[in-house]
Amino acid sequence: MVPTGDDPTTRAVPGAPDAVTRAAAPPADPSVVPAGTALVVVDVQGSFVDGDDPAVPKAGDAQARAALLARIVAIIDACRASAVPVVTIQEVHKPSLVDIGRELDGAEGPHALEGDPATELAPGIAPRPDEYLIRKRRYSAFFATELDLVLRSLGARTVLLVGGMTDVCIHYTAVDAHQHDYRIRVVEDCVIGTSDDAHEAALRAMTYLQRDARVRSADVLATLLPSGTRAVRSGPGSPAAADRPPPSR
Repeated sequence: MVPTGDDPTTRAVPGAPDAVTRAAAPPADPSVVPAGTALVVVDVQGSFVDGDDPAVPKAGDAQARAALLARIVAIIDACRASAVPVVTIQEVHKPSLVDIGRELDGAEGPHALEGDPATELAPGIAPRPDEYLIRKRRYSAFFATELDLVLRSLGARTVLLVGGMTDVCIHYTAVDAHQHDYRIRVVEDCVIGTSDDAHEAALRAMTYLQRDARVRSADVLATLLPSGTRAVRSGPGSPAAADRPPPSR
């Protein structure tokens, strides 16, 4: 059956034959944590806090990064307590660098190598048995991974992003989420850039795509924790199931 304009997941293309439709993007929602949100924890790995990794520049010192990690863990705990799905992303490359592609053409050296302790997830970040751990080979968590499939299976229409780096993996993941028609929320004090200037510039670029993209951890926690029962996870037959993104084509 050909979908019509009466189907909320599709929209007719003006001037095109009736049979031609396109997927409708989710409506704008200024909420800090809209219904149908999933938390995506990006590359919070050993080198995120422990010392300075010369291969990947980072803003701030070890103490600041430890405080950042504590905020990220608090967001993860609050999401779990509030039935917000948590998806963990880990960048991993073979020591031979056969899968690192063009990532060494810029400022970064070899990084996230399989077997390196710095590649392991940071303390407090390990996914629970019923959660997803997705390993990626490129900056975007969507590129050549199952992330889109997982998010759609969870009924997510909004991605809440924490981790690093603001101007690299967070930025490219947010852009791909936007282009997959997800709403994006970047917890600005739970991400870190390669420099303070790059961090702020990337946040401005993401806000250019979606005006409500920037949120703060205090507001996320205030939204999630008052009742401890904010159920934004949806599944087949649930009220939020009708608000899912259309199937990928």
